[in-house]
Amino acid sequence: MPLVQTRGAASAQGFGEFAQATAVNYIEDVFSTFLYTGNGSNQTITNGIDLSTKGGMVWTKSRSASGEHNIVCNDVGLGKWLVTNTTQTTQSFAPNGYAVPVFNTTGVTLSDSADQATSSVTYASWTFRKQPKFFDVVTYTGNGATSQAISHNLQSVPGVIIVKRLNAISDWLTGALFTAGDYTRLKLNGTNVGTLETGYTDGFYSQPTSSSFAVNSSTWNVNGGTYVAYLFASNAGGFGLTGTDNVISCGSFTTDGSGNATVSLGYEPQWLLFKQTNGADNWRGFDTMRGWSMTENNFLFPNTSGAETASSGWGNPTATGFTIGSANASASYIYIAIRRGPMKVPTVGTSVFSPIAYTGNSTSNTTVQNLTTNFSGDTTIIQQRSSGNNPLVFDKLRGSTQGLYTSLTLAEENISTARPGQSVGFNNTQTVLTGQFTTQGNYNYSGDTFVSWNFKRAPSFFDEVCYTGTGVARTVTHNLAAVPELMIVKRRNDVREWNVYASPLGATKFMFLNTQDAVQTDTMWNDTAPTSSVFSVGTYQGVNASGSIYVAYLFATCAGVSKVGSYTGNGTTQTIDCGFGAGGARFVLLKRTDAAGGWYVYDTARGMTVLTDPYLLLNSTAAEVATLGSVTTVSTGFALNSAILAAINVNAGSYIFLAIA
Repeated sequence: MPLVQTRGAASAQGFGEFAQATAVNYIEDVFSTFLYTGNGSNQTITNGIDLSTKGGMVWTKSRSASGEHNIVCNDVGLGKWLVTNTTQTTQSFAPNGYAVPVFNTTGVTLSDSADQATSSVTYASWTFRKQPKFFDVVTYTGNGATSQAISHNLQSVPGVIIVKRLNAISDWLTGALFTAGDYTRLKLNGTNVGTLETGYTDGFYSQPTSSSFAVNSSTWNVNGGTYVAYLFASNAGGFGLTGTDNVISCGSFTTDGSGNATVSLGYEPQWLLFKQTNGADNWRGFDTMRGWSMTENNFLFPNTSGAETASSGWGNPTATGFTIGSANASASYIYIAIRRGPMKVPTVGTSVFSPIAYTGNSTSNTTVQNLTTNFSGDTTIIQQRSSGNNPLVFDKLRGSTQGLYTSLTLAEENISTARPGQSVGFNNTQTVLTGQFTTQGNYNYSGDTFVSWNFKRAPSFFDEVCYTGTGVARTVTHNLAAVPELMIVKRRNDVREWNVYASPLGATKFMFLNTQDAVQTDTMWNDTAPTSSVFSVGTYQGVNASGSIYVAYLFATCAGVSKVGSYTGNGTTQTIDCGFGAGGARFVLLKRTDAAGGWYVYDTARGMTVLTDPYLLLNSTAAEVATLGSVTTVSTGFALNSAILAAINVNAGSYIFLAIA
């Protein structure tokens, strides 16, 4: 198991004391989407998932070129692969001149085969580790009987089962929506209409149980035939500190007359596979790494070898499930959805935050610069240092071409409209800048200097929510798994201020991120403090106009990682204890609240020492200002020096701050 949670640690997390040590499972230990570019040789994927001792499968597909959907798993044998978009038998690596993939404790080394690592071709890989109540793989040999029971280790009733014969040409039998009297049968390799198998007359013989499933003698139990079955759990719990969190759901939905649907899962998904059952149509696969967002829907089709299709309007993940749009009207679909990670509370700041100073390299709309973060980021704020320009915000959830400006009230801008090809995205370990500048900002222009502040969503640290206003006081669900102490909300489709909630000020107060204004009083937050699952908004149009769309960025204090707090200036020097370790703060955002004052940002990528300590302002286009120690890193947090910059520590002045270790 990935972790043994002891009584003391569990109590510190707020879940009470366990009677004994309890094994804890998290989605990030059993599933990963990993993007890479082929190198023409063996390709190592390091995703932290133990495949060598736990077992599982790796599914790969070329994105930028046509190519087969390849599956390798140790149950079938790592020297062989299967193709989901054909009926062919297992293929062998070695006889075809390819290296054999290797499963290890931190991922997999893939073959140099043409469909796994072709030089310069971009790929997606999805790793599914065996784990009760998530996923299992079993193999069996047919006996020709009317029914053969096959044991499995899913420890829950499967929601979807996919079976493939290995030693003969055959379809990929897919069973879903199992009941006592029938199930829906589909082909993973085809577009066929789903068949309602009343009485289990073909394929599966009876309703699966938490320990076995049964196949009949037609095709799926041929005497001497060899088979592999992939089993997906559904809403079975088994994850998180309490062991009750769901991480995978299999189900169905029906679209309305316009082809739209809303599905509730109780969590935000990162991966979705769905197929129409009452009409002929492709299977469609989304994931948030490739671009499943509020504005992007990048498809791969498991039943075809085609390259990735860029699209939009097909729906998006939500904090509690997903929406579907542009589908066939009044149509029925089945789906498999997997929860977004991470589920673990971070313990070090470097796993969720990275400040990066860099020099722009772009001379065209397609020049790429990779900023190495060593984690898959979700949000970046980019500000030009060398000359004045608006700070820019990009994030995975809104889409890689959607920019916002913290110093302006402007609506969200699609930066690729005027300059096609430009984007700011996130892969497994980097923030990827493509292009140069936007209408109102600059993020990678050649020769200019910049800083990028990169944030990863994680419990108790940082979360992001996109929502639609109702015009009526309401709550909005979030997944911070802690009470938000700093919230920043922006209307995306109209000119509006950036609205800020800070817990030291209370639920009746607010500020604007884009101005120097002091704290103000209003019912913006419906005079209600947020909770660990929701935050409240009133009827103010900046946070809840009917039909308008919004983004909210939420931060909390996470022990040893981040601190949201306040201090009173003393007009000289003082140290702010954030409870950090020896490394101290690597990022500080601070604002005076009782009088006008800027939103100052400091970070260790640019300084935070007594010799080099420049600041930038999120509410301003001003270039970086150099100081010699106004805000510096100390072992427990950060220190202030009014003699260097009076504004950050005025005697009796009130301030709020966000610090990250």
